[in-house]
Amino acid sequence: MSDGTDDVVDVLTEQIERRFDMSMDELRAAVAAAPEAHDEATELVRWHALLTEAQAAVDTAEDDLLRAMETQTDRIDDPTMDIARRANNAVFARDGRAMVVRWLLDPEAPGKRGPTAEQRPRPGLDRGRGPAPTTPAPPGSTTATTPTPGVRR
Repeated sequence: MSDGTDDVVDVLTEQIERRFDMSMDELRAAVAAAPEAHDEATELVRWHALLTEAQAAVDTAEDDLLRAMETQTDRIDDPTMDIARRANNAVFARDGRAMVVRWLLDPEAPGKRGPTAEQRPRPGLDRGRGPAPTTPAPPGSTTATTPTPGVRR
C-alpha cells in the first residue's frame, strides 16, 4: 500500500547521496571501512538503515492490514484492530526516524549552532547508553516498597 510516504525514504536517500556525492551503497561501504573517519556520515548511514527498516515494517503491517480487512464484514474484529495499531505504530516509528535523518542533514537545524550546540546530545552519538524511555510505565506497574528494618514510615 502506498500513500506517497514510501517516497520519504527515497527523498532522504537522494539528499544523503547528494551531500556526500556517492551512492548509499558506496557511503555504507566507506563508513564500514572507517566509521570514525566522518561522524556525520556514520550517523546518517546508521539512521538511514533504521529508517529503511522502519519503512519495511510499515509496508508489512499495511499489507497485513489490507489482507485482514478483506475478510471483515460490518464490524472490525479485535485481531484486525491489533494489526491496525501495529501499522499505526510502524508509521510513527518511520516518521520519527525520518525526522532524525532530516535533522542530521540540516546544518542549520536547531541545536546545531551556537555556544551550547556541542553540549547538546545528538541522536546515537552516546553509544554507551541505550535509548531513553519514551513512555511512562503502565498504570498499576509501580512496585510496593518494602519497609527497611528499623525505619518507620
